[in-house]
Amino acid sequence: MFDILIIGAGVIGTFIARELAKYDAKILVLEKENDVGNVTSMANSAIVHSGYDPVPGTLKAKFNVLGNALYKQTCEELDVKFINCGSLTVATEEKHLEILNDLIKRAQENNVPVQLLSKEEAHKMEPNLNDNVIAALYCKTAGIVDPFNLVVHAMENAIDNGVNLALNEEVIDIKKIENGYRVITKNNEYETKIVINASGINGDKISDLVTTHHFDINPRKGEYYVLDHFDNNYLNMTIFPLPSEKGKGILMTPTSSHNYLVGPSSEFVDDKDDLSTDTLTLRQVKEQASLIMKDIPFNMTIRTFAGNRPTPSTHDFVIEKVNDSFINAVGIESPGLVSAPAIGKYIADELVQTIHTFKKKENYNPKVKKYVHMLDLSLEERQKMIKKNPKYGHIICRCEFVSEQEVLDVLNRSCPPHSIKAMKKRVRVGFGRCQGGSCQPIIANILASHYGINMLDVNYDELNTEVVKFETKGGANHE
Repeated sequence: MFDILIIGAGVIGTFIARELAKYDAKILVLEKENDVGNVTSMANSAIVHSGYDPVPGTLKAKFNVLGNALYKQTCEELDVKFINCGSLTVATEEKHLEILNDLIKRAQENNVPVQLLSKEEAHKMEPNLNDNVIAALYCKTAGIVDPFNLVVHAMENAIDNGVNLALNEEVIDIKKIENGYRVITKNNEYETKIVINASGINGDKISDLVTTHHFDINPRKGEYYVLDHFDNNYLNMTIFPLPSEKGKGILMTPTSSHNYLVGPSSEFVDDKDDLSTDTLTLRQVKEQASLIMKDIPFNMTIRTFAGNRPTPSTHDFVIEKVNDSFINAVGIESPGLVSAPAIGKYIADELVQTIHTFKKKENYNPKVKKYVHMLDLSLEERQKMIKKNPKYGHIICRCEFVSEQEVLDVLNRSCPPHSIKAMKKRVRVGFGRCQGGSCQPIIANILASHYGINMLDVNYDELNTEVVKFETKGGANHE
């Protein structure tokens, strides 16, 4: 029997696991996908929000501000790229100035430093703002992060400290037993004293297995453009329009990998698995973004994508102890990414400890072993690495400058990739202009070799998404 079982290995589940790993407890994380952070945690704007926007007194406001304060140290410990670039929330009409002043009051209540900029000051900071921008709210504590490796490294750190992870384990039922719960998946059954529901978009369904229905999680889809590396000086910080009931609006932001994101749209959908994009919505994204930024080079688009945000009917995060065996940590939409470290601490140090007092470990290590990123090294440092291991000089993804050894390195970590997409998220192979056209066959071959399987069995993403359909030379007959 486990002491604690966490359902969901998105950014919330992995940070809860990381914090609980400080304690002497037997912990298991179940994830229905073939990798961690594979749903909402990977399809978002990757922004570390400052905390000026959430309604004061809400859980969103509380954990946004607390999480923001933890981010620099957290990312240093987890060896994750984090850039404290700041943000501008812009006004394009005189009537918008009153809304900016209201946001200043909200920021003051949330204890977030902000500064109101004139048109001249805003355009001096960001010369490529649209000419119709007349004022802006500057938040210096906002930033951007690599969301893919944030989740992977948090889970890796938890595993290194004794947490167990089981992938491809979709929970279908939870039964009460004498001293806890029996959690039933499509493949197995697990007994545990405490269940923590961090299942994201399906959080309401999991909660309903245990307690009376008291909230809904509604999927709100957002569609994005991803622009290639084109000019590191085009945009220095995240640019927001004024927020609305639909969220923070269609924004433009640099990324930690020096691409640019434009989006997202914001529309409720019926299907929680609907990640499609459509021409009309993307056209609207383009039009709205062009109101705040000028000369956006959409001809540099390398892909579009969509993500679903788990929007709760409560209009706030659902973080609660349902009983002495079950905790909900769901409905964590924006600003969930920035809130995750603080939510993890709160659940581990306060909620769980009110159920059972676990003793802290003496040998807990909050840091992961450093990763090698050849692109970030100086020429002299690269030469030293290549001399030591020539595979660091064998570049297999020329768009993103990724070496063979960097790919091999992540396969030998405690939270390794099991698919082409999982490898893509960790080292960016296939993220560039050709979108894997050149390197995907190489990655498939490396995965097959590492796991001792046929290339026909290598998945792109979840199980049964093989990319190689048959052998063309020396293989089995095919029609």
